[in-house]
Formats: sequence, structure tokens, C-alpha cells
Amino acid sequence: MSQTLNTDTIDSPPRDAATVVLLREAGPDSEEKSEFEVLLLCRGNSRTVMNNAWVFPGGKVDNNDYSTSQLNKHSNAQLPQQLLAEPDLATSDATALFNAACRETQEETGVILSPEQLYPWSRWITPKDPALMKKRFDARFFLAEMPAEQSATHDGVEATDSVWLRPRSALRAYYENQITLAPPQIMTLAALSRHLTIQSCLDYAAANEPHHVEPFVVKGENQTRTLTYPGDTAHPSNHQSMPGPTRLLWQNGRFEPPEGFESFFQTAISAQNR
Repeated sequence: MSQTLNTDTIDSPPRDAATVVLLREAGPDSEEKSEFEVLLLCRGNSRTVMNNAWVFPGGKVDNNDYSTSQLNKHSNAQLPQQLLAEPDLATSDATALFNAACRETQEETGVILSPEQLYPWSRWITPKDPALMKKRFDARFFLAEMPAEQSATHDGVEATDSVWLRPRSALRAYYENQITLAPPQIMTLAALSRHLTIQSCLDYAAANEPHHVEPFVVKGENQTRTLTYPGDTAHPSNHQSMPGPTRLLWQNGRFEPPEGFESFFQTAISAQNR
């Protein structure tokens, strides 16, 4: 499934947004090591952001998200901005991000979560020359285990379809042109594929600060585009913030790691092969 590359520069500041990566246990599979699946929703083609792309539940922060929330079950009653590893963020703004994540998940999937069930995983800041859309977001990604007594479904409006897939299977479906994914989803799935169980994912999130990712765009001739991530030789930061490829190249009407499918699962792409 080919995508349309955005060529415009967006000068507006990024909007705060929140995304939830829902995880549920999966049965045995002869070809997959991971014992969990991730929920993906297909955005309806009437939307202006990521039409027909498969994404995690989420959306921008609304005014109603600025309400009191007790976040005291993760680690010694830390403030929400401490959980996000953003000490300069106001408590009300940090709380709103947790609330928005829960609200958007319920609106789009019917799944009810509380802020205490969310584990901060990453922060993605859209660059001024976004690859696939004409809006900028400062999105915090959270992990959450699917509540055992609930089930998830798409709402038929914002999301027209839904599927549970293991991280590697989702990337395989993308690589074989069965689904469309945006770069943050690609990189998140690549990072999650390193974990065998849900508990491993949550333990990692609880023990580490969220990955901070602000892609650096390298433009080439004939509208070619390379998204580089921290740790890449072309990125301003030489510290790799999350596992997986450090760059995605625009080719074949989509973003791919330069060295093929298996490089999704490398720790980094070697400089001599770039």
C-alpha cells in the first residue's frame, strides 16, 4: 500500500497528544517468539491525519482532560511528570496526557483504562517537515495490558477496522504491503519485538525513562527522504534512544529500513553499510 509523501514545511507548534499501545497475551505460534499481541486500528479515509493507516488508539489532548487524577500505583506516588521523565512539565499538563490516553482508548476501542494502568514508553515529536501528514504532534506513547474482563473493537467512525497482531507479524504485514504503518508505529513495533512477554515490556517501561524521539529528516534528490533517529550518523544526537533501525528510507512508496526486513530487528544499522 503506497503512501503520499508530504513536502510542506509546518511552522505551527506541535499539539500534545497521547497514544496507548494495548497488549494482550497470545497463543503459541510456531513462527513467532513473542507471546503477546498489539492492537492496531485502521483510520477511516475521511480523516485528515493518517488516512487508512493502521495506528494505536490515541489522539490530541482536549480541554476536558485537565482534571484531577491520582497516579500513585506505579512507583512511590511519583507525580505524572516524573513518570514521563519531563520534570519541567506542569502537573496539570502531565495529568492531561494520562487522561487523554484513557479517554481516546475508550472512545476508539471501548476499552476502559485508568491512568494507573498506563506505563510511559516513548515521546515522539513530529519535525517541521513531517513525512506523511500536515500536522505536528508531541505525542506520548503508553503501554497498557488489555484488561482480562474487557474486549476491544473499532468504533466504525474514527477507526474502520481493528486487528491484534504480534509485533513482528505486524511489521511483516507492512513489509508485504498488506497494511500501512506510520514511522512511529514501525519503530514502536520494532522495539516491542525484542520482548517475549507482556510483563517484560511493562518491566522495561517501569525501569527506564521513556524513549525520546525527534526524527531528523534528510532530503535528497528527486523527492527522496530519509528519516534518521537518535544514534544515526546523520542525526544530531549520537545516543540511540530506542532499539531498531536508526533510519528509514522513503522507497517503493513507503518508509523501509535500508537493509531489508530483518534490519527492523537489529540493534542498529552499521555505518559502513549505509
